[in-house]
Parts: sequence; structure tokens; C-alpha cells
Amino acid sequence: MTVTETTPEVLDGREVLIGVSGGIASYKTAILVSRLVQDGAGVTVVMTEAATRFVGAATFEALTGRGVVTGLFGDPRFPLGAHIQLSERADLLVVAPATANFLARAAGGLADDALSTLSLAFSGPSLFAPAMNATMWENAAVQRNCQQLSDDGVMLVGPGEGWLSCRTQGIGRMAEAAEIHAAILQQLVPVDPPVPND
Repeated sequence: MTVTETTPEVLDGREVLIGVSGGIASYKTAILVSRLVQDGAGVTVVMTEAATRFVGAATFEALTGRGVVTGLFGDPRFPLGAHIQLSERADLLVVAPATANFLARAAGGLADDALSTLSLAFSGPSLFAPAMNATMWENAAVQRNCQQLSDDGVMLVGPGEGWLSCRTQGIGRMAEAAEIHAAILQQLVPVDPPVPND
């Protein structure tokens, strides 16, 4: 099976953490989460407080069948801390959308909310999908942060060019759910080696 030939079992038994930071592109993340669940993955969503202003936690709870993590403290499901317990069982961390604020926190190693703390505690492969205004994306500080994250081994998907929510055209549009999904499969689904000819 190649990574493009998906079946409902292609991610069976794999655990994917989906981080959602505060951007309008988070509606695309709901599409991505639905696709991963259909592929058989166990999906847990961690949202920043700002993200809940764009898409409600109830949306992701309905799609995943799991509670959404939105805070650092007081969650009885994770007595040792969600950032510890979730990071220990996950195969991949995906942050979509990854705002300029989140990218700066991750690049600097800050951990002051549930998502940034989880990002710092997670030692497996990470995939971030940046999304922001074109001028923000072109800012030197954002580019430095992205370079640092790439140097640290984080896979960046996008952003693309097109119509932005600020009613302008430019680079900064979050990659489409299908593109992020393909990148996830590349990380988690081994490609069968070629069969030798006898």
C-alpha cells in the first residue's frame, strides 16, 4: 500500500495530537480531524483559549469522540498533566493552524498554556501548518522562528498563496486539509519497499 491508497484502517492504532491555535483557518482543522478519525486514528485535540473563539471545543469532541484539552490545570482525566500523559502516548503532533504567536512560543521554548506546554513536552515528530496575514508571514521575526523550528526538526506544511481572511491576496493561507493529511500519512504510514525481481 502506498500513502495515497488510504483505507479506513490505514492509521489504525496510531495516536495523533492535533493542536489548534487561534486563527480563522481552524475550520479547516475540523475537516482534517474528521479525515484522520475515518482513517482509524485516535485523535486528541488541544486548543488555545484564542482557538475556542473561532471553533468550539464541542465540534472537535463530536468529531473525535474524546474530550478537548483547553487548559493546563484541573483536568481529572490527566492527573499527571495532559502535556505529559498525551505526549507519552502520541505518535505525531500536528498544529493547524500554527499562528505567528504559536510559532514564536514554540521556537523560543515557551510553555505557558496547554498547547505550548505539550509542544515542549512532546519528543516525537511534529508538523506545523502556519497561517496568518501575508505581511505577518513575511516579517523577519516569523521567518527566523520558522527557520529555528525547521532546524529543530519540525516539519512545516505551507502556507499557501491565495485569498486571506483579511480580504487580501498573498502568502499566509493555511495548507488545505488534504495537503496536511498527506503529510501526516508520509510521517506515519511506511511506504512498501519495491519488490525485487527474481
